[in-house]
Amino acid sequence: MLTRVKSAVANFMGGMMAGSSNGDHLGGSDLPLKFPYSRPEFLGLSQDEIECSADHIARPILILKETERLPWATGYAEVINAGKSPLNEDQACCEVLVLKKRHVGSSTPNRTPTSRRRSSLPNGEGLGPRENTDCEGLTLHYWAMFDGHAGSGAAVVASRLLQHHIVEHLQEVWDVLQNPSVPPPTCQGEEPTNHHLTPTSHRALTRAASLRGAAGAPGSPCPPPTRFFTEKKVQHESMVIGAIENAFKDMDAQIERDKMVFNISGGCTALAVIFLLGKLYVGNAGDSRAIIIRAGEVIAMSTEFTPESERQRLQFLAYMQPHLLGNEFTHLEFPRRVQRKEVGKRMLYRDFTMSGWAYKTIEDDDLKFPLIYGEGKKARVLATIGVTRGLGDHDLKVHDSNIYIKPFLSCCPEVKVYPLTQYQHGADDVLVVGTDGLWDVLSNQEVNEAITGFLAKCGPDDPHRYTMAAQDLVMRARGVLRDRGWRIANERLGSGDDISVYIIPLMHGNRQT
Repeated sequence: MLTRVKSAVANFMGGMMAGSSNGDHLGGSDLPLKFPYSRPEFLGLSQDEIECSADHIARPILILKETERLPWATGYAEVINAGKSPLNEDQACCEVLVLKKRHVGSSTPNRTPTSRRRSSLPNGEGLGPRENTDCEGLTLHYWAMFDGHAGSGAAVVASRLLQHHIVEHLQEVWDVLQNPSVPPPTCQGEEPTNHHLTPTSHRALTRAASLRGAAGAPGSPCPPPTRFFTEKKVQHESMVIGAIENAFKDMDAQIERDKMVFNISGGCTALAVIFLLGKLYVGNAGDSRAIIIRAGEVIAMSTEFTPESERQRLQFLAYMQPHLLGNEFTHLEFPRRVQRKEVGKRMLYRDFTMSGWAYKTIEDDDLKFPLIYGEGKKARVLATIGVTRGLGDHDLKVHDSNIYIKPFLSCCPEVKVYPLTQYQHGADDVLVVGTDGLWDVLSNQEVNEAITGFLAKCGPDDPHRYTMAAQDLVMRARGVLRDRGWRIANERLGSGDDISVYIIPLMHGNRQT
């Protein structure tokens, strides 16, 4: 089994290095691409510039040519990996969309034309959700990042389509979003009421009321029956969260369907930021990260989903459905690989019910390879993949077996909400969104210090300050090429992964209401 595991890792890494010129033909697929490989549309790169950006030796940092291409003066920068994969597997998308009431027979989201985005008030401030509510609908600002693995196919597709799924689900709750002071109905088209009682349940309630009356004081009137069915209070932001969650699921399902007719390689993590009605919604499925820097303090807006952070969920799934392990893996975790000579001895272990450790007597079944093996960035699920949430990966199997990985990978995001307009933000308060290539080498505090220090040197009215800050951050994480590879501060090893970064100034969000 150990030999197979080594082969699995080598095959997975080799698959990332292999491929045709578009980087998406892991197995030499003859199917056409759904979307061609490219860099984010808002960068405005020519084909020659896209080819130059794939230089794994120079690793040029790409930034916006025109800062007005993105709303809120958002800064963006990216750099390709140091040879891990042929092309940059990170993808990014940023759009301003108008959310309108869905009409019968219409399913296409209303995308704000690029020309209008560029000609609006500075950096999109004139597209506020309140001022256009009656005549045009609600304005939605959208930023997203996708970190692909085993090819860029899934990341490219998700970057083109996820926002449309989000808008489609938000349109379903249009009436709720238009009336934030009115609680959402529990059933569309009806007033909130108790559930209808069947004759049997009605008799049961009547009998219960009679029993309560019989237990009272003699001669006392029978008290009115208490309300048996109560309505749950649902907040409006929960409706937005639900729309984002369903959009991720729909996106994943679409990738699975489209793989039947298109070459869509691998999978991808996904992190989306939506600004709607004064609130920021950050939906994350994977190991990218978003943090808010406000007055020099860090507020985490996402959680990384890795084999270690989701150990108990994965172990519980394997415990409930052991056939998913193909009789080759064990759902139990041990501090190290168990050897045959240790059968009958006691060793530390833990399962899905435990956060701590305890001893158990080793049995033959414990000699199987663990469901989760390795630590930190080397931790793998079924000896194959290092992320546990994302989109795609429907065909991914353990090397040389029929054991599918997808049942253990969730497409559901965790959505966190930040009430942006409830706070007054300064010019240096920002939301930082980055793929794991950034966070692998820089901590939250290091990013905080880097951005705070850089922005302090820039004039608050400089339209390029956030783009330059993003460029500086990517440069810090990439480092400088030396004899011993890419190095960052204190001669630490720099990031050899693809790196993509948004820096979104929060003060512009205060102008949207």
